[in-house]
Amino acid sequence: MEYSAFPSWPDTAPRLIAVAAGREAADMVIRGGIWVNVHSRETLPDHDIAIAAGRVAFVGPDATHCLGPETQIVEAQGRYMIPGLCDAHMHIESGMLTPAEFARAVIPHGTTSMFTDPHEIANVLGLEGVRLMHDEALMQPVNIFTQMPSCAPSAPGLETTGYEITAEDVAEAMSWPGIIGLGEMMNFPGVINGDPKMLAEIAATQRAGKTVGGHYASPDLGSDFAAYVAGGPADDHEGTCEADAIARVRQGMRSMMRLGSAWYDVESQITAVTEKGLDPRNFVLCTDDCHSGTLVNDGHMNRVVRHAIACSCPPLIALQMATLNTATHFGLEREIGSITPGRRADVILSSDLTELPIETVIARGQIVAENGSISVDCPHLDWPAKARNTVHLGHRLTATDFEIAAPDGANRVRANVIGVVENQAPTQALKTELPIIEGLVEGEGDVCQIALVERHRATGGVTNAFVSGFGYRGRMAMASTVAHDSHHMIVVGTDREQMALAANRLADVGGGITIFRDSEELALIELPIAGLMSDSPATEVAAKAQRMVEAMQACGCQLNNAYMQHSLLALVVIPELRISDLGLVDVRTFEKIDLLEPLA
Repeated sequence: MEYSAFPSWPDTAPRLIAVAAGREAADMVIRGGIWVNVHSRETLPDHDIAIAAGRVAFVGPDATHCLGPETQIVEAQGRYMIPGLCDAHMHIESGMLTPAEFARAVIPHGTTSMFTDPHEIANVLGLEGVRLMHDEALMQPVNIFTQMPSCAPSAPGLETTGYEITAEDVAEAMSWPGIIGLGEMMNFPGVINGDPKMLAEIAATQRAGKTVGGHYASPDLGSDFAAYVAGGPADDHEGTCEADAIARVRQGMRSMMRLGSAWYDVESQITAVTEKGLDPRNFVLCTDDCHSGTLVNDGHMNRVVRHAIACSCPPLIALQMATLNTATHFGLEREIGSITPGRRADVILSSDLTELPIETVIARGQIVAENGSISVDCPHLDWPAKARNTVHLGHRLTATDFEIAAPDGANRVRANVIGVVENQAPTQALKTELPIIEGLVEGEGDVCQIALVERHRATGGVTNAFVSGFGYRGRMAMASTVAHDSHHMIVVGTDREQMALAANRLADVGGGITIFRDSEELALIELPIAGLMSDSPATEVAAKAQRMVEAMQACGCQLNNAYMQHSLLALVVIPELRISDLGLVDVRTFEKIDLLEPLA
């Protein structure tokens, strides 16, 4: 495997010193811009940046002494010179793209560093899948750091994954060149209860001197939260309110505030800084999950920074949260996150510090995008056949696979129903009376069926339940092999025949997302790599994703980015109610519960 080699600071220090002193010529000089200094939180006009060997050599009012006959000159023309943006926590697979195509999509938006947790592919392909993501990440012209996934399965005993990640896997991965730390520790009950496997993974990471990612999806900020922090996670992105953000930084964590395609958790938490006055250096911005449509049409970390500014955060503080704060958190303050000597030369030129138009992007000392168009290659890995053949149902599904038998002699029944909450990862645990028709429990009103179809081991297993909140009407079904985190197949529908059609279609194409109405396919996104990603360009995937959104709307769903809610309905570590291949899970108690209850 050949990676895009990038020289270390010690290896380049002699040349950086010589360029800064004027003894050697720079490779590039950015001339006449406003230096956005995130260390001092200042904007300094009429400054130049001299770059050599992909790193910053000199920043000052006049870099004339660094010029030579071969020096490339970039005229800033009075624009802001901003550090390249960093995404502190994200899952590339959520973009439905490979690392190469994800990089191609976000580079024009000014993202030059990403901290990725490939736990989606870990659930499907195990350590081999993580290695494939890691390897393609290192081939890119920007900085993609990989966190070794910690929890596959995310909740042992409550779901079955294609592969399990072990403490030995974590220890092995810590020696890989692109591994920056441990991915989000979703099994927070395991940490709280001192589970030896979870603690061994954390210990292996800490012994390697790397960062342990957190995921505390509970409103309890008492002793359980304290126990979780004591276990070692250094950050958390699951906060949804100001109290969550405050609790995390008070306990020495970094509060990661996310704005993804469907998670809007910045506005409700940033008041800890803007109103309560907490030290902003302990807050970090991230996306967590962004699908391709958001990346192509709305942006990436530039979108998050603009949103934070719109929520009354001063621009320089918002930029700190998306640059220096992230670098500091991962121990990379001397590598990325600011435009200062020795750091990688990741620079954005923008004419406005509030609206943040991304006009020129420089990464590692070369222009990689201008005015929304990428100008460099993003190399692809040769993904093996094993990664492209991951949907194994065991048999062709029929409507009977989705039947929910009623108790004998009943006319109606009470069901535990998953309640979707718009723009939020948590769900509600609802109880709803449902009718019985010819011995089968049927959805009614806004309640439709949901099924989790096993797809890793060809067991033929189907778990059936009910979900509310999508607003679907008519005879329809939507199926997806993106089903965080176990990534079986989620099927939601109002008609069992349509559910079977949708499920079988995804088996035929090797994974993806499809929507059927009245036996006609309205939309299809093929995701042949692990059933999670496409190696097609982001624009093509985004166009198909837009057709998916339109198809969901045509079937009655008006929720914002409802696909993200659909894909998370099997995530058995976020309250309140989820579905898994083992049954219905109450995440408040981490116990399986019955789907149906007798009426009193």
